[in-house]
Amino acid sequence: MMAPADDIDRIMAVMQAAFDPAYGEAWSRRQVEDALLIGNCYYQIAEVLGEPAGFSLSRHGFEEEELLLIAVSPDFRRRRIGEKLLVQCKADARARGARQLLLEMRSDNPAIHLYRRNGFVQIGLRKDYYRTPSGYRLDAITFACQL
Repeated sequence: MMAPADDIDRIMAVMQAAFDPAYGEAWSRRQVEDALLIGNCYYQIAEVLGEPAGFSLSRHGFEEEELLLIAVSPDFRRRRIGEKLLVQCKADARARGARQLLLEMRSDNPAIHLYRRNGFVQIGLRKDYYRTPSGYRLDAITFACQL
């Protein structure tokens, strides 16, 4: 089932503010809509005084869930919004029957501290996996958190 258009608008507002274009990580509206149409993707939106502050998007599959995206607008960072989204994502994944939550990120992402603080451990490394729009290559780190 498709998310309401205003929820997609909120997600996209955070997406545009949160992701640095130098990395090419932001999804298009179509990508978000298509993911949510599949039926095994879930999202949550954090708001502060009615303004979208952050979101997460995950995909469930049997006993695993993958955190596809998590973002907090720069204006709302350092308020533990990302941590609250992550904790809720873990609880929701557990309620859907997942035994572990997986994620993948570029090696220089400062969110690594958030993930480690919340029980994620590195389970893999993909050398030169990501390519920035400028052609620069970055490693990908895969993490898992047992639920």
